Amino acid sequence: MTSAGVRRLVYPLVLLGFAAGVVMLMMWLVGAFEPKIDATDGGAGVGRQAAGATIVEVVARRIPREETAVGTIQPVHRVELASRILARALEVNVAAGQKVVKDEVLVRLEDTDLRARLAQTQSAVSQAQAAFDQARTEESRTRAAAERKAVAEIELERMVNALKAAEANLARARQSQAESETVLEFATIRSPMDGTVVDKRVNTGDTVSPGQVVVTILDPKHMQMVASVRESLSRRLSVGGTVSVKVDVMDHACTGTVSEIVPEAEGASRTFQVKVTGPCPEGVYAGMFGRLSIPVGDESVILIPPGAVRTVGQMDCVDVVSGALLVRRAVRLGRTIDGEREVLSGLVPGEKIAVDSAGGR
Repeated sequence: MTSAGVRRLVYPLVLLGFAAGVVMLMMWLVGAFEPKIDATDGGAGVGRQAAGATIVEVVARRIPREETAVGTIQPVHRVELASRILARALEVNVAAGQKVVKDEVLVRLEDTDLRARLAQTQSAVSQAQAAFDQARTEESRTRAAAERKAVAEIELERMVNALKAAEANLARARQSQAESETVLEFATIRSPMDGTVVDKRVNTGDTVSPGQVVVTILDPKHMQMVASVRESLSRRLSVGGTVSVKVDVMDHACTGTVSEIVPEAEGASRTFQVKVTGPCPEGVYAGMFGRLSIPVGDESVILIPPGAVRTVGQMDCVDVVSGALLVRRAVRLGRTIDGEREVLSGLVPGEKIAVDSAGGR
């Protein structure tokens, strides 16, 4: 037999096998291979007698309806400390994750030239102080002589002007000294608050420039959820109001307070930025994903006990009372609310279903 003949023989067999596999898979999905329950053995199958079973009526309940807005955990207080001078780092006393207290020294920069400049200004102050004292003494003597008519009036005016000039020079020298002391303080970078170091961008020996961020600190005890809320939902929120907050990774829900609503919508998404603060549980870190639950009224839902649900293959079913018998019916389930299952379709209020106290199967 030629290769072409072999191909003509094999291809139909392959297609037939593939079709048979698809059919078997579909049968498995609908539970065709599950063990069947005999209607006469008291099981939960179609046609089981309703007598003796626990029967409940399907009712609709009204529950609060909420919509969610996704957001990110961010610190309320986050500080980026930057150098204000060009200098080499002599000491770096922190690392990422380290806890610090207010006024603790984080980074110490080289300050030899700054101390020399301060010494110069201190000498200038001493010199200006001496000149001022001398001018004040001469002005006092000249004034006394002028009162006795021993010197001319113009000589007194010259001494008064000399005293004023000496006083101005002393004030300028003192201001220069204060400036030098302030610049010297720039060489020591301290923590402005109690917090945790989350980023360190300089090592000992590095040269830092003015404006360069060296350490970032945040307060882990005060966090906030920053969420983008669409316009229609933002109208339901107000500053000072409460809203439910959930951190997904911790499965933790709590109540927060709306601290700020930015009064400007983002152009692309038409959403408003909302900031919510509240008690911060242990284990919450900046950058975590969370959700705001915003109440938008209430809704009517059908809830049934979980023991009423039977699983057949990949379908969820319930046993519905029909006369004296129980008829199995497929339903589509939704959320779990207060320990009960929401029914999206397949049941209507007023119908009666059987509940298995040991749980569904």
